Amino acid sequence: MEHRFTTENFEEEVLKSDIPVLVDFYADWCGPCKMMAPIVEKLAEEFDGRVKVGKLNIDENMQTAQQYRVASIPTFIVFKEGKQQANYLGAMSASELKEKLEQAL
Repeated sequence: MEHRFTTENFEEEVLKSDIPVLVDFYADWCGPCKMMAPIVEKLAEEFDGRVKVGKLNIDENMQTAQQYRVASIPTFIVFKEGKQQANYLGAMSASELKEKLEQAL
């Protein structure tokens, strides 16, 4: 299941999570972000129980995007025990994102 992250729930859902979290920083107007959406959904199912996967709309949550220096989208950040573990920029294949996520774990 894919989660929706916001500035309001970020600390609780992401930073205090018992399991690692993959956050997809995106915007509705971003073409590459739309391309990545089904890949992110598939990863959410595949890693269910091992990794919490979700999206954060940068237009609606500008403060959080700025806090993590998200300058271009899509940006994927893996958080583990409340800290940034890994950071990936841009669209990529499903196998590439999966491999990067497994390395970060």
